[in-house]
Amino acid sequence: MTTSLREKELLAAVPTGLFVGGSWREAADGARVAVEDPSTGQTLVEIADASVEDGAAALDAAVAAAPAWARTPTRVRAEVLRRAFELIAARADDFALLMTLEMGKPLAEARGEVAYGNEFFRWFSEEAPRISGRYSQNPAGGSRLLTMKQPVGPVLAILPWNFPLAMGTRKIAPALAAGCTVVVKPATQTPLTTLLLAQTLAEAGVPDGVVNVVTTSRTSEVVAPLIADPRLRKLTFTGSTPVGKKLVEQSAQQLLRISMELGGNAPFLVFDDADVDAAVDGAVLAKMRNQGEACTAANRFYVQRPVAEEFSRKLAERMGSLVVGRGTEDDTQVGPLIDARARDDVARRVTEAVDAGARVVVGGGPVGDQGYFYAPTVVTDVPAGARLLTEETFGPVAPVVVFDTEEEGVALANDTEYGLVAYAFTRGLDRAMRVAEALETGMVGLNAGIVSNAAAPFGGVKASGFGREGGFEGIEEYLETKYVNFPL
Repeated sequence: MTTSLREKELLAAVPTGLFVGGSWREAADGARVAVEDPSTGQTLVEIADASVEDGAAALDAAVAAAPAWARTPTRVRAEVLRRAFELIAARADDFALLMTLEMGKPLAEARGEVAYGNEFFRWFSEEAPRISGRYSQNPAGGSRLLTMKQPVGPVLAILPWNFPLAMGTRKIAPALAAGCTVVVKPATQTPLTTLLLAQTLAEAGVPDGVVNVVTTSRTSEVVAPLIADPRLRKLTFTGSTPVGKKLVEQSAQQLLRISMELGGNAPFLVFDDADVDAAVDGAVLAKMRNQGEACTAANRFYVQRPVAEEFSRKLAERMGSLVVGRGTEDDTQVGPLIDARARDDVARRVTEAVDAGARVVVGGGPVGDQGYFYAPTVVTDVPAGARLLTEETFGPVAPVVVFDTEEEGVALANDTEYGLVAYAFTRGLDRAMRVAEALETGMVGLNAGIVSNAAAPFGGVKASGFGREGGFEGIEEYLETKYVNFPL
């Protein structure tokens, strides 16, 4: 696979340094780290690899910029965010191609992520002027009670690799709308989109030091001192539950405000009264978004016995027809997994399930001799203890399990430490509401294979974390409430 002239020109235009205090700079020790194309395994470009000193400089810049940005009128902050929305929309093709190059997702999906991720700038540009408090009388008399909302303060935002734009905008937009400054640490695998975003935000008028980007392969080494610094007031993280738990422990020393969007193991329920064709459509959407590399991806398919054979057959037909290839190709529907480790982990889980008695209906192995591709796979007769069911699988594998009663299906869905999202397909309104209320998740897709929306609160319960991103709730994560007693 060769790199096109368009790809070369885009890569040459993307900054490769650290963005600190409004300026681009190299790492203090001159270190560089390679960014890989997962469809080829080859290096796309090398970027600055930040040290502890660079992380400290980024926090210094955020702290220095915080008072002025907090005092900036909300309407001004809103207009900056709106300009960012318009600039990203104008450069949608660049952002989409860049995500495809560094993460692997098909261009059509990357374009969808640009549209979705950019909505957070539009949504929170509208929410910034609506930050409000309240004024009330003291019930006992003699004074008035005034409450006001103020920015939390400097924020550290740690991003995952699977949605390079949307995971950044979901954190940066509400932080800026609330009046907070930010230090952003993108994932080592997919930092280029964040660097282009920083460049775009600067052009939109974000003041120096309000947004700082630190790219590094030495994440723990760079991040730990920032979390321990008393000037940092909030930590927001999207990633795995084990890493999230460690960050929560570290943040406790400073009693930081924290938001944790962690792992998922989403169940997908198909009841006997469901429209099976619609359920298959929803299943492919819920499973195959991002090659299955999404915390919202359906991981466990529980199908009621009367429709199990039809659903499994039709799902296998659809999954088997998907075109696997480099994301930049027009006909590609499934791109590579992020790296060799991810591909090999998926392969091991399928092999383990088969060895324990499961049956592969379609797919079941790596594809090609270049890059990190894995075939869309459907597995039936999966034993209860298989890792395909008990753990989150970041890949294009759909394990199908049959159940008999509604109560059994819901119990199977809830039998996990995770609680991010669940999906359920049924024609019955009464059943839909019973199931939605009984599922132990922060989000539910009823007869829908996708739930993400900038206007809705995204987040989970149990080991899937806490806090919400998006919706009216999203900006509250970056605001403190102050109460003032005003005697008369």
